[in-house]
Amino acid sequence: MSLNQLIENCKINDTKAQGELYKLFSSKLFSICLKYSRNYAEAEDNLQDAFLTIFNKIGQYKHKGSFEGWIKRITVNTVLQKYRNDKVFDIVNENNIEDEAIEVDDDENFSLDFLLQIIQELPDRYRLVFNLYVLDGYSHKDIADMLNINVGTSKSNLARARQILKQNIKDYKLSQSLQSL
Repeated sequence: MSLNQLIENCKINDTKAQGELYKLFSSKLFSICLKYSRNYAEAEDNLQDAFLTIFNKIGQYKHKGSFEGWIKRITVNTVLQKYRNDKVFDIVNENNIEDEAIEVDDDENFSLDFLLQIIQELPDRYRLVFNLYVLDGYSHKDIADMLNINVGTSKSNLARARQILKQNIKDYKLSQSLQSL
């Protein structure tokens, strides 16, 4: 069955088609959920919520543009919606913010699991902004609009996320060097 036919069948609540669509896209969407969630279990919950939203809104998809892009956007928005109304974002003066990069030596190899773990351990406000800006390439203006915060808050949260990640990497390197003694 073609993707277009699968979508049309999902529009009439065909559970078999919904199962096929889930099988087709669940791994890609789960990786998005995992990136924005605190842990694996929360990512699983977010994936289920995203698919519920996709199935509820699939009638709005008009076959214009990429279907995969459409469901990815719904997934990101579904996860972010859980944080939008929380008071997890600080209002800051955006004149005092530096956009500091994290520099890692080329000869250092960190496992993907380690990097994902330290990103997931960031407080929500920092993790969300870091992922949106660094991993997904959104502008601070876009992030501010998505999270209902101001641009200065987005910049501040990114700077703080980078500081925390930099410190976690330093701590990890120190623990590795102490273990090798």
